[in-house]
Amino acid sequence: MSGHSKWSTIKRQKGAADAKRGTLFTKLSKEIEAAARGGDPNPEMNFKLRLAVQKARDSNMPVDNIERAIKRASGELGGVQPAEHHYEGYGPSGAAILIEVLTDNKNRTTAEVRNVFSRGGGNLGENGCVTWIFQPKGVIVVEALGNADDLALLAIDAGAEDVKQDGDTLEIQTVPEELEAVRKKLEAQNIKITSSELTRIPQNMIALDKKSAIQALKLMDRLEELDDVQRVYTNADFPDDAIEEYGGQ
Repeated sequence: MSGHSKWSTIKRQKGAADAKRGTLFTKLSKEIEAAARGGDPNPEMNFKLRLAVQKARDSNMPVDNIERAIKRASGELGGVQPAEHHYEGYGPSGAAILIEVLTDNKNRTTAEVRNVFSRGGGNLGENGCVTWIFQPKGVIVVEALGNADDLALLAIDAGAEDVKQDGDTLEIQTVPEELEAVRKKLEAQNIKITSSELTRIPQNMIALDKKSAIQALKLMDRLEELDDVQRVYTNADFPDDAIEEYGGQ
């Protein structure tokens, strides 16, 4: 399983999204606002906005929250407009970490991110130091009910680049431009979609020992807890015993 898959699985197992639903909705609202400001406020005419709205729906975000986020982006509701930035750095044992943020105060966010890196055994790097490691991809997660092999073949026929099984779920990877089309084809086959999003997949991995892996997992968790952080990516390859121990904490 890829580093991306393992990190995603860990978050699902720990129930982070449910435990921090208020924080999750805030992050989703920011993502919708950024997509709406970057193009047409009509989701039917704005690919990124359609994806952001779909992601919010997949997370059971109320329709009123989605509509307010779009209105804020248009300036109807006033307020400060957050801007997109990213940070790059290294975790324990040199694992690459890429962070995407939406913030209305870059100085504050930079200080918070730098502090988490310092306290977590990592260090914040220069722009460009690790971005090249991560390739943009579309990722669709579906329930692997019944024959997972048949489901994987359906995904490939629908245009998927790769399919990875993780327990009772399948992670389907696409080129970014094909994400929406592949999702629609799968839905037409009555396949249960858990989530779909644009993400970044590491092109190479770095294996961590158990101690470094647990340190890296804690560091990434703390980064994701920051209000302005939208996504955290890594090329760390976590050993199974570290995942088991961390998941039980």
